[in-house]
Amino acid sequence: METADILKKVRKIEIKTRGLSNQIFSGHYHSAFKGRGMAFSEVREYQYGDDIRNIDWNVTARFNHPYIKIFDEERELTVMLLIDVSGSNEFGTKKQLKEEQMTEIAAVLAFSAIQNNDKVGVVFFSDRIEKFIPPKKGTSHILRIIRELVDFKPESQKTDISEALRFLTNALKKRCTAFIISDFMDQGFDDALKIAGNKHDIVALRVYDHREISLPDVGLVRIFDKESDTTRWVDTSSRSARKAYNDWWKRQDNYLETLFLRSGVDHTRISTDEDYVRPIKNLFKRRESRF
Repeated sequence: METADILKKVRKIEIKTRGLSNQIFSGHYHSAFKGRGMAFSEVREYQYGDDIRNIDWNVTARFNHPYIKIFDEERELTVMLLIDVSGSNEFGTKKQLKEEQMTEIAAVLAFSAIQNNDKVGVVFFSDRIEKFIPPKKGTSHILRIIRELVDFKPESQKTDISEALRFLTNALKKRCTAFIISDFMDQGFDDALKIAGNKHDIVALRVYDHREISLPDVGLVRIFDKESDTTRWVDTSSRSARKAYNDWWKRQDNYLETLFLRSGVDHTRISTDEDYVRPIKNLFKRRESRF
């Protein structure tokens, strides 16, 4: 892609996603993702109904009248975007490719984060760590991330979510909020997710295309699997072939739903032919209701 085309696409994504972040997400984001704790701010006189556990006994003794400590939320977060750049994301049959949907979602989350004065970092992963952009603040940093999203070319086409989670666990010493943006065409990352989830707040955003759920009856078709770099012919007119594929999708879907539930990972599914605003907003609201 030419530099002028990249910049044009970055600008287009910036305008759309910054607007969505300003209008919709930033308030919900603030409520849904809490800071690291509470920091001491000041003391004031005790009032009826105050929590007696917050009484400042030193000040109380000095003035012979009860005073309590006031705390402010330590708002600043570190947000990590773990973005799947494997070959299976170069697929989409209606509105856009999965990788294009992922780019916009990542941009919205990044703008929401910096509006709340949070740091944002990115891990691009396939079956290896393709690129790590350390967390920083600022609009120029976000635009760099978007440019990388638009133009990044991975070395590998395969997927290993465990590798990304292990890197997150080892690379970030302090607790962060990590969004995994992937189609989750992978298994066997149960242990890595559990370990990462014990240290960080993990959120899974699963992007899929409706055509991945079931095969249409269109006769003999040639299917290319970019991750394995193999091509094969499939007779989609065969009822057993369509059923076998649909059964595979159901097993994968059930595996992921069970894993996320067991691991305490908030998650949502987002189709390439739908607006991603509603599922993400609903995810934020579910988190808000727990605080």
